[in-house]
Amino acid sequence: MAGLIAQFILIALVVVVAGTLLARFADQVGLITGMGRSMAGVVLLALATSLPELLVGCKAAMIPAVDLTLGDLLGSSLFNLLILAVLDLCTKTHGAALSKAASAHALSAVSGILLTAVVLFFLLVKFPGTFLRLGPGSWFLLITYLFCLRLIFFDQQYALSQAPQAAETPTMSRAKSLTGYLLSAAVIFVAAPKLASVASELADISGLGRTIVGTLFVAFITSLPEAVTTLTALRMGATDLAIGNIFGSNAFNMLIFVGVDFFYDGSLFAAAAPTHAVTAAMVIFVTAVAIQGMLYRAEKRLWIVEPDAALLVVLVVAALSVVFWMSH
Repeated sequence: MAGLIAQFILIALVVVVAGTLLARFADQVGLITGMGRSMAGVVLLALATSLPELLVGCKAAMIPAVDLTLGDLLGSSLFNLLILAVLDLCTKTHGAALSKAASAHALSAVSGILLTAVVLFFLLVKFPGTFLRLGPGSWFLLITYLFCLRLIFFDQQYALSQAPQAAETPTMSRAKSLTGYLLSAAVIFVAAPKLASVASELADISGLGRTIVGTLFVAFITSLPEAVTTLTALRMGATDLAIGNIFGSNAFNMLIFVGVDFFYDGSLFAAAAPTHAVTAAMVIFVTAVAIQGMLYRAEKRLWIVEPDAALLVVLVVAALSVVFWMSH
């Protein structure tokens, strides 16, 4: 047990270092390519920081450990929202994360709700059949994600054309920023695969079960890249990069179900435990509250506490507690 926990800590340290560098390089790539910080967060950071969930999920599907996979992906979305709320509480600037300045990311957040709703539906309505190794739920998720990504891209292009921002000068060369981004992503890519087997062993030894271990422990570790990159982006003053990373990662987490389903021998959603439907519903509910916090115009604090962020923390903790209670 001690050895397995030590492996968890070691992987976490590696991910923290790689995630810190990743945010800086992704920010530069966004500036150099003209993609902008919003799309860099939604695409570049979300893709790279979701690599642990992708690799853990695919490996767990081959073990097979379906409940570990689903618990990781849905639990990671909850932890990402918790990260957003906690960082908002810790930032000195008023409304740095959950404010009307971040309302441009509401479309990304709604896309995450839509994709999670698709997952929830196919968790409740079982379709055992597959086509080209993918179940109906995975095909629907893939089409929905591509549609949402297209909407986000054109929406942000329109926003930039209506209110162009002052161009920022990159501090790195194209070669250095791209190389740094790829190397940082590769470190996360290499560090993640061992996590699935370690978590599976922990679930067996502790007796907690794969659903709760996936939703709490694995989801926490695989959310570390989002936590580190979001904190780094906020410290750089790149709020768009930070918010885009969180909501982009949550949307990409749902897309990962497609890859996991491909490696699973059968229909992934049909084999899932019913507890995951509760987690999916919690993700939808908490994300909706986060959107309200972004769109609500009257910005008020209670002393030094941001009430919207504090409410998100309470809701996520309550959601994880419900999942833990239902797993016993």
